[in-house]
Amino acid sequence: MKLQPLADRLIVEALEEEESTESGIVLPDTAKEKPQRGRVLAVGPGARNQDTGEHIQMDVAEGDEVIFSKYGGTEIKLGSDEVLILRESDVLAKVIPQASKSKRKRSLAGATA
Repeated sequence: MKLQPLADRLIVEALEEEESTESGIVLPDTAKEKPQRGRVLAVGPGARNQDTGEHIQMDVAEGDEVIFSKYGGTEIKLGSDEVLILRESDVLAKVIPQASKSKRKRSLAGATA
């Protein structure tokens, strides 16, 4: 089955977190938190402008990695896969991959050091 989200909704595949801590302790399923990170599988056309009726372009695209609110969206099971249908407002941030760590500058929230 293939889904096409409507309006300002998007379909996200939740990415599983590490199953062990930094010190090597393995976490059981009951101790894990609900994932908040995912990959965008499909994007709707966007919400409509109330004045003109035109679609407002979405800030995320297919393939983007995003951070979303913990209990946002609706979980849907497609065969053996589980996906989330979220509103664009449930997306908190887009994950931007960084280059190498050796040349990395401090760029948290646009701040400069």
